[in-house]
Amino acid sequence: MDFTESSWQPATSWSESEEITAVAVAPRQPVVGGNENVTRRARRPAVLLNSRILFYPKPPRNVQPTANPNAYKILVVDDDPDIVELLEYNLRKEGYEVASAPDGRKALEVAPQFGPDIILLDVMMPNLDGIAACRQLREMPRFKETYIIFLTARAEEFSEVAAFEAGADDFIAKPIKPRALMSRLAAFVRRDKDPQVQTDSIEINGLKIDRTGFAVYQEGKKISLPKKEFELLAFLAASPHKVFGRDELLQNIWGNDVFVLARTVDVHVRKVREKVGDHHIQTIKGVGYKFNID
Repeated sequence: MDFTESSWQPATSWSESEEITAVAVAPRQPVVGGNENVTRRARRPAVLLNSRILFYPKPPRNVQPTANPNAYKILVVDDDPDIVELLEYNLRKEGYEVASAPDGRKALEVAPQFGPDIILLDVMMPNLDGIAACRQLREMPRFKETYIIFLTARAEEFSEVAAFEAGADDFIAKPIKPRALMSRLAAFVRRDKDPQVQTDSIEINGLKIDRTGFAVYQEGKKISLPKKEFELLAFLAASPHKVFGRDELLQNIWGNDVFVLARTVDVHVRKVREKVGDHHIQTIKGVGYKFNID
């Protein structure tokens, strides 16, 4: 589909009862007269509404920031104002306190003042891109443990390795699916508020892992796993937002006293997938594995 301005048509009426399923981002275009490596997006993203592609109408402006002093704070960093507005609207509906920044440089100014618990960070931005901004944020002591999620358009050449090496906890490909994003954030908040939940029992995506009883249940049906396979699955599921390298998994699951090769991790992951399904453990090429909560 052509996303040039000449192809845009007015959006139909929109209401909160209609589900916004995804936001499709228009291709980037070179900035005239600027650095050839700097690009911009077309102004208006498209929306899938009831399975039809439409252009996103502005969300209602009567959704105000939450007054809850215990609300989690989320900083949205993206150079596309329509994406920012969509995220702000959905996040505030869920009770989060939200601030935004148009690029990485501004994010470095806003973050210390706002004190976010979670940062949603676009990759390709002017002035300072997401990779560089993430590195600088991680150098600040107060943001070493902050949950940082990268947002990236599928059309961009984006290196997962570079993102995780910069300190990202996770990344979400655009078009953004608000419902999936809200579920992911809610899972993080639950774990953050009550770490004991992930210690004794983990329930996610129809999978229940009973750490005390060494039992795994898929949609209520018990699945038998050998000890190391169980420990590997439980370890990954306890931190679903985090990517673990093979060496890190070897150290945490097998320990330093046992000589095993990195290939051992791959074999155990394959066996776990055969028993609980391929979709629970995601391979991050060149990095390692993570538990998938989508």
